[in-house]
Amino acid sequence: MDNTDPDRKSAVKLLHKLDRSVVLVGLMGAGKTTIGRRLAARLGVPFVDTDAEIEAAAGRTVSEIFADFGEAEFRQGERRVIARLLKERPQVLATGGGAFIDPKTRARIKEVGRSVWLKAPVDLLVERTARRNTRPLLNTGDPRQTLERLASERYPIYAEADITVESGSGPHDNVVDAIIRALNAAMSAAQ
Repeated sequence: MDNTDPDRKSAVKLLHKLDRSVVLVGLMGAGKTTIGRRLAARLGVPFVDTDAEIEAAAGRTVSEIFADFGEAEFRQGERRVIARLLKERPQVLATGGGAFIDPKTRARIKEVGRSVWLKAPVDLLVERTARRNTRPLLNTGDPRQTLERLASERYPIYAEADITVESGSGPHDNVVDAIIRALNAAMSAAQ
């Protein structure tokens, strides 16, 4: 079977029962939502995009929350939503790019979840984020400079995640396979 075929069916399976939520972290454009959906389907658990949950709870888009209340207020709401979601049964959570940067959110994820950093090169992030204008932090100034600054500031914190997986321009299923292999290793080591 050709491992570069994006429509291939992978033989990589989770070897243990998922005992906690898998929380995807990383910069905007790293693939958290797209990969998260595929990962959840493969693991047979629900997928939740935390930004969508925040929007549903607030009755506003993330951009509107940023514009009307500022980033600090958004982060407080994000912290509450993620804490609530982590109390539910195991699932795959795709978080916003700044969620894991918050010390309280990061501590809660470390306590009850398994964090996976989807690490992507800035060039790829620029390409992916240019497709949509719904990212408040990229709507002012040069998006490349903003992403480079965020990478410089946040990558050392994302590196605290339980697992790091490179999210490149190849097929998403390759990233899903890598996450499942890393989860298998982490869960085997924990037993």
